[in-house]
Amino acid sequence: MELPSIQGGVFSILPPLIAISLALLTKEVIFSLLLGILSGTLIYSLLSGLGFAAVFQISIDLMIAKTGANASMIIFLALLGALAALITRAGGSRAYGVWAAERLKTRESASLAAGLLGILIFIDDYFNCLTVGTVMKPVTDRYGISREKLAYLIDATAAPICIIAPISSWAASVISYYPTKTGITGMQAFVGSIPMNLYAVLTILMALWLSVRKNGDYGPMAAAQSRAEIQGADARAGGSAGELPELTACGRGRVADLVIPVLFLVFFSIIAMLSYGGFWKLDRAEGFWSRLATAFGNTNAGPALSLGGFASIGAAFLLFIPRRLMGFSDFFFSIIAGVKSMVPAMIILTLAWTISGVCRDLLETGPYAASLVEQSRLPAAFIPAIMFLIAAGLSFATGTAWGTFGILIPITISVCDTVAPWLSVTSLSAVLAGSVFGDHCSPISDTTILSSTGAGCGHIDHVTTQIPYALTVAAVCVIGYLVAGFTARLGFRASAAITLPVCLALLFPALLVLPRLYRRSREP
Repeated sequence: MELPSIQGGVFSILPPLIAISLALLTKEVIFSLLLGILSGTLIYSLLSGLGFAAVFQISIDLMIAKTGANASMIIFLALLGALAALITRAGGSRAYGVWAAERLKTRESASLAAGLLGILIFIDDYFNCLTVGTVMKPVTDRYGISREKLAYLIDATAAPICIIAPISSWAASVISYYPTKTGITGMQAFVGSIPMNLYAVLTILMALWLSVRKNGDYGPMAAAQSRAEIQGADARAGGSAGELPELTACGRGRVADLVIPVLFLVFFSIIAMLSYGGFWKLDRAEGFWSRLATAFGNTNAGPALSLGGFASIGAAFLLFIPRRLMGFSDFFFSIIAGVKSMVPAMIILTLAWTISGVCRDLLETGPYAASLVEQSRLPAAFIPAIMFLIAAGLSFATGTAWGTFGILIPITISVCDTVAPWLSVTSLSAVLAGSVFGDHCSPISDTTILSSTGAGCGHIDHVTTQIPYALTVAAVCVIGYLVAGFTARLGFRASAAITLPVCLALLFPALLVLPRLYRRSREP
């Protein structure tokens, strides 16, 4: 049923506050989001005079409406999980491991290969963690690379690469949360946010730097690496070093069986996005690049990504079945296993869409929060840095970046539209960056858990060795977002051109100095 929005005033901020507070206390994001939804519909029912009985009906109706409106995203996630499972079952991931072991001759080249493989697998962080850990662990063990270092390389190229890849499950999530009445599409906003997603960009650069630089580690990671060189890489391996049963390879695949399906996914998704954006219907007189930009701006990302995922599975069928890498029944068994792996993400998405609808469509939380920021007379230039820190804290406490997206993106965009429209894309970048930082550090994050499991590393060992690295990048990001906030009036491109060099000028000297300080502190 179509319900009119009301001005909930101070009550309109209670649903997200309840969801955030419960998430901090219980560490259960699904439970917290669900109670946040029910509290919001209760407030709406009482203020609208509908009574208590309408609470559950409104909640279910809103959940159905939001799920229906975003059904293409659910389908894309299911197809993505299926494709990941098919590639692993066909033996493509394992083949890459064998190929790498034969060609990599040094510790630095093995570390770099792990990082580059993580960058290559940008479609989903779950797929990234499971694949990179499985295929690279024998290689990194051979060259004395600690399991903690491998877990870091996996984690540093999982969520960070997914959040800056337009064709990924993370991009689909962000696009689905972005308000529709803002003048630009969710895809345009996501692509625009990439240059200012400081944490993701700097983390990837740092991971590659640490891969190729000798004696570049510091803190607990340096101690773990020293121990691995003396006692062996698996000296303190406390994680589950095996593959998940449903994703165990059953075929003698080749490296191409990993690369080709991913390339097909990218190719088909791009073609579908251009088609939905009307690329071939635009006037050719506009020029190729102009039509390309227009098509991507007007595309409907959800259906396009779903179509790309479906086409890539069809390509995998033609690639795997005729060569007997797996049987017909095993092919569809793998699809089911892959879809199952995405169910938790689907649940979080559904609840996050619903609480976003409660705040945005029923209680007008965004306009109210915007009025508070405006009345507080807080300098608008501080908004990106503040949103980075808020997103980081929430994501760290809940262990999920996606739930943080659902809560903060609509509010952030509403605040910026009212107070500082020139900061909208920069603030969106800050929310995405802070969410990934919190997810990267959190011991209850699924990505953190999968990274330690995939690397065969003790989970707490992974957390404690990774946090100093993540905090180094985050400290640079806070300064970067302050610079971005104060230079935003110059225009987004000019602001990015100033902010990124400043961040690089802070990060890389720190990466030179910190290992030296650590070694000095260890000297008797």
